[in-house]
Amino acid sequence: VQLVESGGGLVEPGGSLRLSCLASGFTFKDFAMTWFRQTSGMARETVAVIDVGGLRTKYQDSVEGRFTISRDDAKNTVYLEMHNLRPEDTAKYHCARQKFGTYGMAAPYEFRGQGTQVTVSL
Repeated sequence: VQLVESGGGLVEPGGSLRLSCLASGFTFKDFAMTWFRQTSGMARETVAVIDVGGLRTKYQDSVEGRFTISRDDAKNTVYLEMHNLRPEDTAKYHCARQKFGTYGMAAPYEFRGQGTQVTVSL
């Protein structure tokens, strides 16, 4: 199983970024996927999840209305579109595969990528 994130970078407050996570080594369409973020010294924070088929999504309250998670099963890719970014969104963002048959903000994950850094600053 391999998950490779991309799309992070430095952006000013109010700006936008689109993160991508390319998956390989498993049947991508059969698993719910999640994005979480982590800063040094702070606990992991689940940002968004998307179910098998992409019909259901859930978001952390602080990103609701600003972030959108989506998936393209033909490309084995999950995305996180982020708008109106704030300094407190600064973190390393990881995608992860949730355990088979599970879905939700608190659902366990089995594999994660190395992450992509998002920095929101003037």
